Amino acid sequence: MLKKTQGIVLGAIRYKETSIIVKIFTRELGLKSYLVNGVRTQGNKSKIALYQPLTLLELVVYDKDTAGLQRISEAQLHRAHQLIPFDFTRTGIALFITEVISKSIYENYQNESLFDFLKECIIHLDSKEVHLGQFPLVFLIEKASYLGFAPQEALGFLSESRSQPFSVSELTQAENYLAALMSSSFSNEAKIGKTLRQKLLDHLLDFYSQHLDNPGNWKSLVILRQLNG
Repeated sequence: MLKKTQGIVLGAIRYKETSIIVKIFTRELGLKSYLVNGVRTQGNKSKIALYQPLTLLELVVYDKDTAGLQRISEAQLHRAHQLIPFDFTRTGIALFITEVISKSIYENYQNESLFDFLKECIIHLDSKEVHLGQFPLVFLIEKASYLGFAPQEALGFLSESRSQPFSVSELTQAENYLAALMSSSFSNEAKIGKTLRQKLLDHLLDFYSQHLDNPGNWKSLVILRQLNG
């Protein structure tokens, strides 16, 4: 059966000589793996570009009840990125977002509210108004609520974790900053030092690791640290 849906590309791997297997988090059908034939040929560079991480797509797909790879009937851009592919910091954050999403959901997992949130985050990352330094923190805080393990108050993010890297004075600053992020989201204007912001990021990732099944190391964190001061 053919179905229309929007999708967020999470990644692709090569398959045989000219094809790929692409993972796409779709709004209506959940996380799916699709076999796309013939896109790695000389004349199909524009098609392979559709399947770069965090690309927003309009899709017509074959949806079968049987397990295994599905196929795409039609794919086109929902919105072309203007800044993410051309800005190193945004690219690093995009890699980070992709890794967090990929480790947080599983095949066939479907959550329209989460999809809408992720779509808004990607569009915001691609805008000129975004505060890049705090973006990963806001993303982790708000995404946790869609996954069902976000505390109601800022202190919960700090107390419900096995790691406590903060001094007494830092703990107060961290709680106040988290409270500001939870209150004003991406529009937050509060400031915090780079070192404490990095500690908070490590802490939130440890918080995620406690709630996810075997997330492993966060590989994109090294790149994020180099690009996002």
